[in-house]
Amino acid sequence: MPYQWDFSFLLQYKSLIWTGALYTIGFTICTAISGLAVGCVIALANLSNARVVKVIVTGFMEIFRCTPVLVQLIWCYYALPILVGIELSPAIAAFITLTLYGASFYGEIIRGGIVSVDAGQWDAGRAVGMRRHQLMRRIVMPQAFKRMIPPLVNQTVLQLKNTSLLSVLAVPDLLYQGQLINSATYRPLETYTMIAVIYFIILFPLTRLAHRLEARVSR
Repeated sequence: MPYQWDFSFLLQYKSLIWTGALYTIGFTICTAISGLAVGCVIALANLSNARVVKVIVTGFMEIFRCTPVLVQLIWCYYALPILVGIELSPAIAAFITLTLYGASFYGEIIRGGIVSVDAGQWDAGRAVGMRRHQLMRRIVMPQAFKRMIPPLVNQTVLQLKNTSLLSVLAVPDLLYQGQLINSATYRPLETYTMIAVIYFIILFPLTRLAHRLEARVSR
């Protein structure tokens, strides 16, 4: 007998689904902003002439870029409190993890955008007496920012996708709410199909925006 699809039961759980979707979006925005802030510091440190600073920053980036986000989440929640002696709530542990993970990629995107500006423009700015911060603000960053936008949007899309891992720490994101609904109804097909559709509705406009920005920058 073919499976009888029935999505009607989800109406009584619409508040859970809505709460999870808003939590996922809000969490993504917060970790993207904090990740960008830390990423800017990482990028500038990576561009410094201090070798020790560059080694430390590179090591930080490689650790977060070369290990799975899920492992980072679990380590931050269970191991970090043992090392520092401070209990972390699941949400705080997840926030720290996704912020630092995102920063390791945002930092490289920002650094790449800055170094992509022709060296001759740096020389021209110095020739007319501009200081480094003036060069960055008036010449380098306006050009670099245009090139950074598409990969920054793509990384933010990945940040949102990674929030689906928060459910392992019982953080009330969209997937976790779906798990609660499935536990109560034993209807995994409808429940997780709806969760997938909501993720698609959120992510599709962002991916289209990234493609359009890439096309515009490449002209």
